[in-house]
Amino acid sequence: MKIIDAHAHIAQYIAGFTSRGELRAVGGGKAQYSTGEIFQMFPPEMGDTGVTAEALLNVMDKQGVEKAVLLQGNWLGFHNEYTHAAVKKYPDRFTGAATYDPFCVKVDEIRKHLFEDLGFKTVKFELSNGSGLMANRAPVDLDGEIMNACYKHAAEKGLTVVLDIGRPNNPCWQVDAVASAVEKYPQVTFVICHLLAPQRADNGLLKQALSKLKKPNIYFDISSLPSNQKPESYPYPTAVKHLIAAKETVGADRLMFGSDMPSTLARDSYGNLVNYIVESGAFDRKELEDIFYNTAQKVYF
Repeated sequence: MKIIDAHAHIAQYIAGFTSRGELRAVGGGKAQYSTGEIFQMFPPEMGDTGVTAEALLNVMDKQGVEKAVLLQGNWLGFHNEYTHAAVKKYPDRFTGAATYDPFCVKVDEIRKHLFEDLGFKTVKFELSNGSGLMANRAPVDLDGEIMNACYKHAAEKGLTVVLDIGRPNNPCWQVDAVASAVEKYPQVTFVICHLLAPQRADNGLLKQALSKLKKPNIYFDISSLPSNQKPESYPYPTAVKHLIAAKETVGADRLMFGSDMPSTLARDSYGNLVNYIVESGAFDRKELEDIFYNTAQKVYF
């Protein structure tokens, strides 16, 4: 079965800024918050202070992954030029999304460089209050003036918009606002990361939210779904339950596999992230082909 990884990351070096302040590399794939906490961000064999495109390709080749979508966010830090260089060097293996902070005073100049000079066709906004736009400022209305300017720009430039709205029961998790905004821009394709990041007790809430987001221009990547069921381990029965809810509510053809590597590989194997879906029995062959390849090919490539 062919695979496109629709949610992966590279980083020239760890340069994040989160609710715990700055996040910086300390070597061996470990990172440290301003609060002093040190943790293993990615496997040391993937890099010391960052993760190269070649490190991802090594994993992809071993796992039979044909292509990957390189996304960005505040946790690893913004790496627009580095991502662009990787896509340019390996155009048959990668596509990438740019990112920016819409509150920057020079936002128009930033957009021009990213989407005209560099030619990015996708934009990603990490909006969570843990490591996104709302991690170090007051909650931002996802259907307000600032974000609507971003969606309008995407519509004008023909960009795909990727949104990470964090976890349920947090001020960033604005499902109604996203649903309202999406309806204003029917020409824009939206992708919601992590299947809305449901936790172990959120299956009912997930169904309600997905029913509001069942729209022809919305897709969902299912990256880090297992990670959000901690301390549950492989084969992740609750993650499978969430996938079944998604299939029943929006359809399997709206779902895209993503690993969220490299950070997820500090906790689990790539094979497990694939196999828990394949071996779940929740999907037939055609549905698996859509989840692992066809939908991402249509949306991103």
